[in-house]
Amino acid sequence: MRETTIYDVAKEAGVSIASVSNVINGKGKVSAKKREEIRAVMERLNYRPNVLASALMGKKTYTLGLLVPDVANPFFAEIARLVEDHAHQAGYSVIACSTDNKDERIERYIRLLKRKRVDGLMIGTGLGGSGALSQLKEKSVPLVMIARGSDLLPASSVLTDDRSGGAGAARHLLGLGHRRLAVLAENAKVTSSKDRVRGFREALAEAGLKLAEADILVCETSVADGERAAGELLRRPDRPTALFCCNDMLAAGALRAAKRLGIRVPGGLSVVGFDNTILAEVTDPALTTIAQPLDRIVGKALELLIGEPEAGGPERRRFVMEPELIVRESTAPPPDAIG
Repeated sequence: MRETTIYDVAKEAGVSIASVSNVINGKGKVSAKKREEIRAVMERLNYRPNVLASALMGKKTYTLGLLVPDVANPFFAEIARLVEDHAHQAGYSVIACSTDNKDERIERYIRLLKRKRVDGLMIGTGLGGSGALSQLKEKSVPLVMIARGSDLLPASSVLTDDRSGGAGAARHLLGLGHRRLAVLAENAKVTSSKDRVRGFREALAEAGLKLAEADILVCETSVADGERAAGELLRRPDRPTALFCCNDMLAAGALRAAKRLGIRVPGGLSVVGFDNTILAEVTDPALTTIAQPLDRIVGKALELLIGEPEAGGPERRRFVMEPELIVRESTAPPPDAIG
């Protein structure tokens, strides 16, 4: 079956091709009534504008690019879905790319998305390589950082106050009476994890406690590596009574390690995660965690991205949103504080 063209729409609506083009692009002196009539014809004929042709003519493609480390990670899967939902409501499509925080993949995806002539890029991945940074600094496409910031890019950012979240996790555990604590952190490229650990340490210091470097284990972002690292900590003679994990995947791994070693949670070990992904609700026990306001973060990021018509937009702005402690079943007073 032949694909409907702009010529078919113009003929059916009894208008010029230029009038149809003006309606598609929101331009020109076309009355509101005539615009509605043309849109009705487009809908009836199932006409979809050729976004590639529009891009070649320098017009909007109504397509956005999203770079995240791994869409298999529940946190980034939730971000991708929210971005897609918010973008769809605004009339945009989304191309999501998993970078694994690898510089070569980031650079390749940026080149691909620019060739696709996306109208904007949402960056939710770590940026360590100079190649990726130089591509993004060209300002050929509007940028916004989502769920993380960067001092190296001329881009606005919308993120959670990770330092405050880490401090909140520490205060919760301290309030329950825990004094032997340890942390499962993410790798050095993840600035949000560093801020969470920093906030956790500062809250402990306020209580007169010091977190030793040996009590902070750096992990890859996976349940399996969380289980490995937690097992290492829990086999120590003076094992911690509480673990703060810098994301829910590591926390789920910690729960598995405790179960394998016969340590009850929360009776023998308390575990706090970060992100409040679906994992936090389906683990056994349900996970106490720090929730990020993802819907608000995504909404604000999209507002910044598509609300700024010029590449690069106005001067860089930073929006920091407060996280929330969600107390579930994985935390309780330590064994020596019961009774």
